[in-house]
Order: sequence, then C-alpha cells, then structure tokens
Amino acid sequence: MTLLTMSNIGFSYDEKSVFHNVSIQLNRGKLVGIVGPNGGGKSTLLKLIAKQMEPHSGDITLEGKPLAQYSMKALAKQVAYLPQHPLSPAGITVEQLVQYGRHPHQSWFNQWNDKDAEQVNQAIELMQLSDILQQPVTSLSGGQRQRAWLAMILAQDTDLILLDEPTSALDIGHQIEVMESISHMVASGKTVVLVIHDLAAAARYCDELIAIGNNAVVASGSVNEVVTKTLIDDLYDTNVDILYAPFDQAPVIVPRRQVHAKQ
Repeated sequence: MTLLTMSNIGFSYDEKSVFHNVSIQLNRGKLVGIVGPNGGGKSTLLKLIAKQMEPHSGDITLEGKPLAQYSMKALAKQVAYLPQHPLSPAGITVEQLVQYGRHPHQSWFNQWNDKDAEQVNQAIELMQLSDILQQPVTSLSGGQRQRAWLAMILAQDTDLILLDEPTSALDIGHQIEVMESISHMVASGKTVVLVIHDLAAAARYCDELIAIGNNAVVASGSVNEVVTKTLIDDLYDTNVDILYAPFDQAPVIVPRRQVHAKQ
C-alpha cells in the first residue's frame, strides 16, 4: 500500500540541477535504501520528503495529501527525519533525548501524558537502552549513540522514518548493531527510508533499493533487481563482481582490483 509518492520532481542548487523529473513511490512497512555515488542527491531527496527543502517542480503526496498542505508540526506527527550528523545539547542524557521525540505531540494544552510515557518506554525497550538511560549522550560509543537517536525517532511515533547515513563512520560491529535496530523498527510496522553507502549492508537488510545517479532515479525495485553488475559498474564507474551469500543469497559486491606491473 502506497504511503508517499513523488511525481516529476525537479530541484536545483544555484541553477545547478540536482533532480529532473524524478518519480518515486514508497510502500508501507518496507525498509528502503537509497544508494548512489557521492553528490548524487540522496540526502537532498530525504530533505525534500521531510520538507526541509521545497521542490522547484513536481508534486509530493503523503497519505494522498499534498506535502505542501502539511504544517511542519503536523508533518512531524507523520514523518521523522534524522540527519547524518545530529547535534545533542551538552549534558543531555539518553532518557532526555528519547523523551524529546514526543515534542511534536506536546502543546500548551496537551502536556506530558501516559501515551507519551508509553511511547518512550517502548522505544527504550526496542533499542535496548535501559542500562544507559542516565548516561550523557556524548559519552556513548558510536553504536549506542545511534541507537539513542533512533529511539528518539521511534518515540516520535510516525509512520515514515527518514535516516541519512545512520551507519556512516561506524565499524562493522556497530554497523550491524544499528542495522538490526532499524530492522526492528520496520518489524514494528514503520516504513524506513535510509541513505546508505555500504552496498553489502543495503543488500542484506533492505527490502527495496532506489539507485540515484546523473540527477535521476536509474533503478528501483527489489535488491536483486537493482544490484546487478551492469548497474553497479555504470553507477559508480567501477568494475565489480557480484557474488551471493550462502546464508540468504543476498548479493555481495566485490570490487576487482587492477593489476599493476612491477617496475
């Protein structure tokens, strides 16, 4: 079932085209990875969906309603957005950060209530943060910190979650930790769209992939439809082999190295 549709989107920075006639459909309950070379517009795509930027042409609809008709507060109840490098206030604890996810649901007449506490507790449990609630966010390891931010997003209780490179700069252990946490979010009924550079993780965890290059969507669909030698070679201007993991047959991208003759 369709949650969000982007139709013929165009967007430019300082007259330099980033997108031209881009169309995307996001289905409910899926983990969707956005892949492609640096500078291709992946993060911009998330910002357009999060209404951090406005498209110069085309239409975006969420739940059948034009995105332009949502106020930012109303949108924050439908879409949660986590940028690549979020900044936390000095001294804020994990528990306080997760509680901040309920901010869009607060107002002068609607203060903290039982539902807020329930959402926060569920997020803490799902992200396995109970043992570090009183620790400052700045004291956490990379994987713990990302799980804390994900818990805040989860407490926001939106149908659609947008994550910009949530595993960047993490070692393989923490990457797996974060991707497993994101998988739990999807299993709980959320739709998650993430920008990801690690093609191996994208192929292993994502339900669908969207490949962006040359200011356009060059492919979208299941992992096996997108991760092909021809597409990866063209998209990244490289030369790879595609192997398949024995456990689940997920494609594994192996770069071919050049052979340099010794002098």
